[in-house]
Amino acid sequence: MKQRILTGVIAGAVFIGLLVMGGYWYMGLVLLLAVVGYDEYLRMIDMKKNTFTRFIGFLGVIGLSVPWGHWDFTLNVESFVWLLLLAVLAITVMSKNKITIDHAALIFVGVLYLGFGFHYMISTRWMEPHGLYWTLLIFLCIWATDSGAYFSGNFLGKTLLWPSISPKKTMEGAVGGILLSVGVAVAFALYKPELLGIWRAVGLGVLIAVIGQLGDFIQSAYKRVKGIKDTGAILPGHGGVLDRVDSWLIVFPFLHLLSLIPH
Repeated sequence: MKQRILTGVIAGAVFIGLLVMGGYWYMGLVLLLAVVGYDEYLRMIDMKKNTFTRFIGFLGVIGLSVPWGHWDFTLNVESFVWLLLLAVLAITVMSKNKITIDHAALIFVGVLYLGFGFHYMISTRWMEPHGLYWTLLIFLCIWATDSGAYFSGNFLGKTLLWPSISPKKTMEGAVGGILLSVGVAVAFALYKPELLGIWRAVGLGVLIAVIGQLGDFIQSAYKRVKGIKDTGAILPGHGGVLDRVDSWLIVFPFLHLLSLIPH
């Protein structure tokens, strides 16, 4: 427990510090998380040893993660995604089916899952002039959801939420997470009422908590299929990068693509 707390405090301080600094500092950190996270993903799908396939995957994740529009360079996402699909499908031919269509599909899904998630983490911070406000709101609501669910589940949890996927999560914990997320969002609304109204804050708090917990379940479901507890061991006491960012990868694209926060 001491190791978990120490790791959490140090990692959290570094992350918040670079987030507040913004710019290339924050982008560099997020891109590093994207690369490490995709490496963990490749390990999970047993593609660690195929150098060329890994290269294509990393290229795809970085290409999608970088906010090219910030430099007035418009990346045609549709074209990029299709060319990436062509590349991973072509690998099945060039490898004479040593890389199967199933592997190609997993590589492609992983690139989209991580690439879009990390892209919108960077894009949110780089929104002017209130990128820090919206980024902090989203992250703090996600973390409040985790904390609220943990403590509510420990003290009040009786009704299992989805035992076949995550045997310890409870309905009471989920509700506690939602309530704390709403409280954080409302606090942001009170701090900057010109940016966020109270009722909109309530709606955002609920959505971030629900979608964030769904992101957690998505990762839990996949780890259960693979029979692993953690995606990696880079964060002592906390597992891998994907174990920490599972909610982030779903929440940020969800809010952006549905225009629930300003662009």
